[in-house]
Amino acid sequence: MAYAEKVYKVRNGRQTKQYTWRARYKEPDGTWGSEPGFPTKKLAKDWGDQQEAAIREGRWVDPELSRTKFGSFVTEWMEAQKPRGRTTMNRWERLETHILPKWRDTPLIALNWFDVEAWARVLALTVARSTVRDCVQLMSRIVNGAVDKRYLTVNPLAGRRLTGLPADIAVKKADEDQVAEPETVLQLARRLGPVYGLHVVTVAWTGVRWEELAGLHRRNALLERKQKHDGGTFTCPIIRVDKDEGALAEYTVRTDEGKRRAYRGLEPPKNAKSARDVDVPPFLAELLEKHLADWPHDFVFTTKTGKWWWRSYWFEVLRPAADGRDERKPGRGRPACPEWKPLASGLTTRDLRHTHDSWQEQIGVAPVLGYEQMGHKYPGIKGTYRHPTPSMRKQRLRGLQRLYERAMRNLGWESIWESAPPNIS
Repeated sequence: MAYAEKVYKVRNGRQTKQYTWRARYKEPDGTWGSEPGFPTKKLAKDWGDQQEAAIREGRWVDPELSRTKFGSFVTEWMEAQKPRGRTTMNRWERLETHILPKWRDTPLIALNWFDVEAWARVLALTVARSTVRDCVQLMSRIVNGAVDKRYLTVNPLAGRRLTGLPADIAVKKADEDQVAEPETVLQLARRLGPVYGLHVVTVAWTGVRWEELAGLHRRNALLERKQKHDGGTFTCPIIRVDKDEGALAEYTVRTDEGKRRAYRGLEPPKNAKSARDVDVPPFLAELLEKHLADWPHDFVFTTKTGKWWWRSYWFEVLRPAADGRDERKPGRGRPACPEWKPLASGLTTRDLRHTHDSWQEQIGVAPVLGYEQMGHKYPGIKGTYRHPTPSMRKQRLRGLQRLYERAMRNLGWESIWESAPPNIS
């Protein structure tokens, strides 16, 4: 049975006549808990009765736990998560750069939507809206963890929507800057040469993610799809994104000593739908077959020495080919390089993936097949009832082949690469 007791104030080491009331209540383990600071006996006793009622109903939260600092609980929550390594790195980046400087010392019980939304509006003045939303969503997930761990009874951030954000400071690319013409992709591939240029062509004509292509082992390249169709068998070459080791991961990990080190290795792809077989059009299958016949390394798309790409290194290779470069005279151990005019300034591998999905729409690919090939989940109940058929696959492959053939005719080329590949160093 809860009760209240007087707590006399002490000044200069001596008890005064002033006092407040402290609530006393039985905790689940039978010990007596307490909460000081009530102005009246009734308020203290009522509060204690409420705690005992919550304990009997199984919804009690220890007031001490609810006062845990947000930063302290973040460490506990992050240690309990097991996402992909890059996801962990991205979360820590959001936490350390934006969230913890503001909220590290805030008790969990003091978090409220009014303050979080006001902070988000200020943050949006310096970073992109997508970053602001990521930060607030991450905070909400962490506070959900606090509710699940019985540190809080409710999450004050759950289900709330950010409003009144200022104009986004991030500059969004125009549509034409995110979708390349087939002729442009082939010109870019010619500049890069048959080793690196094939990487660009494969992304544009398959939509495979950068990390999936960088982690593609030759045992998963040019496998064969077989399906019953029209009284016979439909077959086509495929690239397989392996469900266990289908993506090259590159991120920063934290050691037990609190230090950071770079990690690069194979991991499962982004999600369950990302593990898939991607149909390859005939011209690309022929190019890949020739490439693999001469390629001495286990992984299909690597540096010329067979090492996995660093994203930053691939960026250095792609940028001058897409953005252009000045003529370079020969120097110490460095050959001359001709001038390159810009082909597609700012183009990224992600833009090539946008390009592929836009091409799918252009050639009329059935949505359920388009989603599958991109590694996306088809939305709604139709994602359960609709499935790609061989006829859909044949139509898609014919459309992609025609894009290539028309671009080659427009360029007046018989092959993408000339006999002597250009120097890209």
